[in-house]
Amino acid sequence: MIQRPYTAFWGEMSAFEHFVQIYEKEELYLDTLADYAGHGIESGDAVVLILTPTHREAIELRLRRQGFGVSALQDDDQLILLDAAGTLTKFMVNDWPDDKLFEGVVTSILRRAAGKNQRKVRAFGEMVALMWAQGQCGATIRLEHLWHALCKKESLPLFCAYPKSGHTEHPHDSISQLCAIHSKVLIE
Repeated sequence: MIQRPYTAFWGEMSAFEHFVQIYEKEELYLDTLADYAGHGIESGDAVVLILTPTHREAIELRLRRQGFGVSALQDDDQLILLDAAGTLTKFMVNDWPDDKLFEGVVTSILRRAAGKNQRKVRAFGEMVALMWAQGQCGATIRLEHLWHALCKKESLPLFCAYPKSGHTEHPHDSISQLCAIHSKVLIE
């Protein structure tokens, strides 16, 4: 396996950590995400990544370069790659996340990832960044709160990421608002 730069950081992550990366350079964000996923896989965790199609391809490539058999991991549900926009449609009602639908959809995904061996699960979601970029700021914050509650309930570490560009409000204010609802913040 390739030595990854953030191994110590991921090793110190608590069971219900909810952290965010605010990034400017997409390559750094993708490298960080691949490192997060790779550390989880090496630790025996299941990894759920909810991504845009472009980012899914980039992460699959990075994981392969790290020496992981992506297809085998997917066959075992140790790595679950889902489409962010498609997943959103399963729990959004009138451009707002429905609490019960969200919990049902995401809990089902987490159970699938945990499998019969009850693996620990870590997740990453890009759905909030999609919503934020579309100007759905209130709905985005609500979804972040739903994720945060689920992290505590399920002992689930969750990683989110937002590009610095794409903030529809004053960038400083919107970034501050996002940082306030996460337990750790990585800003590039």
